[in-house]
Amino acid sequence: MEQITHRRNVNRGYMQLRVWQDARDYYVLTCRVFSTFAYELKKVAAQAIACADSVHRNIAEGYCRRSIKEYINFLNIARGSIGESVPGVHSYRKAGQICDEDFDLLDALACKIENGMIKLIEGLEAKKASEDWVDTLILRDCDDLYAAGAADWTQTY
Repeated sequence: MEQITHRRNVNRGYMQLRVWQDARDYYVLTCRVFSTFAYELKKVAAQAIACADSVHRNIAEGYCRRSIKEYINFLNIARGSIGESVPGVHSYRKAGQICDEDFDLLDALACKIENGMIKLIEGLEAKKASEDWVDTLILRDCDDLYAAGAADWTQTY
């Protein structure tokens, strides 16, 4: 698994999720493909980029929420955003606005994300049903870390 950052804490655990990493890659690819659109299509390009941006952001926001219910809600919002993105990609291909190669890359990655989101939501729904989820975080207060300053916040809590 890719090393995301040396700055770790309980709020950044989503960075280890394959679906978040794929969603981030989808955003990068979407930016690359749509940043070349002609001026008259800038609004279309901006909407495509915004959809892709919403996916990884909602996965992260849900992860950082307190309850499993909120987490699942944000995952469903992310799933809706990828669902909004896909028909656009198909339409842009049909209109000749993106090439077949870019279409194949975007569509394959979107499909992988959609399937990953379904599995993640199913897994969390099962945990919720079995009540195998803790909604509270117990943080250890460490005076040494507070005194050291922000540059030393590299510990996992």
